[in-house]
Amino acid sequence: MGAEIPGIVRLKCSVQKYDWGKLGDESAVARLYAKNSREEVIDAEPYAELWIGTHDSGPSYVVAAAEGVRDGGVEGEDTYDRKKGDVVSLKDWIERNPSVVGDKVLQKWGPTLPFLLKAHPDKDLARILHKQQPEVYKDGNHKPEMALALTKFEALCGFVGLEELKNVVRFVPEMTEVVGNSCGIQVLNTSEDDGEKIMKEVLQSLFTDLMSASKTVISEIIPRLISRLNKKGQEMKLTDKEELVLRLEKQYPGDIGVIAAFLFNYVKLQPGEALYLAANEPHAYIQGECVECMATSDNVVRAGLTPKKRDVQTLCSMLTYKQSFPEILPGVAANPYTVKYSPPFEEFEVDCYNIPEEVSIVIPAVGGPCVYLVVAGEGTMHAASSKEVIGEGDVLFAPANTEITLETHLGSIVYRAGVNSRALEEFAAKRMH
Repeated sequence: MGAEIPGIVRLKCSVQKYDWGKLGDESAVARLYAKNSREEVIDAEPYAELWIGTHDSGPSYVVAAAEGVRDGGVEGEDTYDRKKGDVVSLKDWIERNPSVVGDKVLQKWGPTLPFLLKAHPDKDLARILHKQQPEVYKDGNHKPEMALALTKFEALCGFVGLEELKNVVRFVPEMTEVVGNSCGIQVLNTSEDDGEKIMKEVLQSLFTDLMSASKTVISEIIPRLISRLNKKGQEMKLTDKEELVLRLEKQYPGDIGVIAAFLFNYVKLQPGEALYLAANEPHAYIQGECVECMATSDNVVRAGLTPKKRDVQTLCSMLTYKQSFPEILPGVAANPYTVKYSPPFEEFEVDCYNIPEEVSIVIPAVGGPCVYLVVAGEGTMHAASSKEVIGEGDVLFAPANTEITLETHLGSIVYRAGVNSRALEEFAAKRMH
């Protein structure tokens, strides 16, 4: 180890400019990134996701506080001056200072962050998880994730139950046109008495046939679907799913995902609600702003609602084909200013701090590293050996076992991501035995 490690480290984060991002000043991601990086927003470019973590595809960087932050003994200059713009990647800094992640994290995951925090408003790209084909999907890690709604939020998540699937076959004739009558009849003749294995096989067969349909077939079917729904809408109120399909078709005309949407649960979150999904569960975030946390991975298998490369064969073979509505986490109030979101994944959890003007709260030390994202307000963040003025767009890293005090001037909304506290407690209990 080199120099003393500070209690709080300010981070400069990366932004992803995917095609589906909002342009320039229209993007809340662009606003957060500009404030975080002090860089100007380019109006003609899309800003999709702000990444906070150690992933190579979107690394965060340690930026010195006013008095300088030492990097742990790198040869040459070891004081990084934010005013000069000198930075070192968070990944490299942690590798040089492994104690900052704590013993529990170091032993299980090594000198890195096992989680990745993102902010991405208005995401409507289908993101589906995968951990195969290393030449394409470069992470060996799985990718469970949780989306925490900042605004009203819409998503397609997981497959519908058997009865709703039967209704799709009955009332969406375009589906049967694509997959064939025999496949439709197989769905209608399936019952829960057949068992979960048979139900999954039937669903997988239907989904694979749909996703494998030729572009020629889809280009003929989708216009008929849209024409039928528009005519139906003139005579009666459409279902929420039907209205969504019309919206999706405007964004992705001719896309197979427009028809596939009938097979997925349509989820609507209110601000403050969270949705979590295990690996290998299909999902597409449709509309709204969210903070997302996941295991450190960028593996994505795409098959619809995207202009990017698709991998239908891998997608259809990897999914779990569970038929259930995803669980919604309302969050648990830990105190008047703190709501905790703890999904059943050991890599991460998220806390939201909504602190009124001129209020101070203490965040207890935990056995793993944490990152903090400020989405609104102004204030200060204190640790035993450091103090930072914080505002919208600021991102800070706190080493393991660091108690933090948050003080607000104008009221603040801050998100903290860290290793799941239950996992840290279980790890500590095992060591005691």
